[in-house]
Amino acid sequence: MNHLIAGMLRELGASHTYVWGGQLPEKGVKVGLLGVDFELDPTTGFYKFKKIYKGENWQEKRRAPLTEPGVMVKEGEYLIKVEGQLVRYPDNPYKYFENTVDKQVRLEVNTKPSVKGARTVVVKPISLSNEMELRYLDWVETNRHKVETATNGRVGYIHVPNTATWGLKEFGKYLFAQSNKEGLIIDVRYNGGGWSPAMFMDYLQRRPLGEFVSRVGQPAIDPFVRFHGKLVCIINEYAGSGGDMFPYYFRELGLGPLIGNRTWGGLIACWGWQLMDGGYITVPVSRFRDLEGNWAIENEGVPPDIPVDDRPDLLAKGYDPQLDKAIEVILQKLCE
Repeated sequence: MNHLIAGMLRELGASHTYVWGGQLPEKGVKVGLLGVDFELDPTTGFYKFKKIYKGENWQEKRRAPLTEPGVMVKEGEYLIKVEGQLVRYPDNPYKYFENTVDKQVRLEVNTKPSVKGARTVVVKPISLSNEMELRYLDWVETNRHKVETATNGRVGYIHVPNTATWGLKEFGKYLFAQSNKEGLIIDVRYNGGGWSPAMFMDYLQRRPLGEFVSRVGQPAIDPFVRFHGKLVCIINEYAGSGGDMFPYYFRELGLGPLIGNRTWGGLIACWGWQLMDGGYITVPVSRFRDLEGNWAIENEGVPPDIPVDDRPDLLAKGYDPQLDKAIEVILQKLCE
């Protein structure tokens, strides 16, 4: 039934048309995760903790099991046992973590690939969605450090994951800390949308109106939360809805160039409807147009000013051509 309804919705040729729910397959087994990349030691068959994601342990959804107080597992160490069971190739290490999310699990780890000398630690594995949070945070911080290093601290970096609550939180957190930079790279790649990004634009186009001066310290310029430096914005084909609207408004306000690939091209409003079998569909109810009355963005996307392809082969090697170009462009703008 869902397949038939999806075929009907496709005839609309519109975004934000979805169908889900109803009679669904049984839920699969939940596997607990450690926030780690494993690497097989081909000689002994043991698995090494190649990379441990740090997270933010003061936030439950970004809790990193191997970095919590008292655990003290380090990158390069080996997983030897889980609840007394030897973990070794050809077994998949994740099989030992079925149904362990948020439950205490005893691990035996060692600095060498050997049972002898292993020590025991107790961890609470996390869900897939929580590990995705750790990997996302690592990606953002890696990008921020790259920009910081490449520009000698002159330029900041903010990734905006969506235009709803999460995006506003991340935007505010990183804008406050970097508002004194000479330049700022706004990254809206993979932006999942949400609401209108007008509030983001408000902060990015604020201008100084006055300042408060005390006997000590530097003058405090008002508005206190603002950015008054050079801006560039990175976009790609996975930024949609509010993620389309963000770069569109960014360009309309003349805030700076757009770098990357054309955005997804889906900007309408939709309503959801519950079906008799428990399923759910969405139906478009309004579409976006510009102030001259022309339909905009839907099925078109927002093209970049400076096209840069996000090549998978380079990404796999740790390169980011779009971010590299953004750094190059904003450094040029600082010289203008």
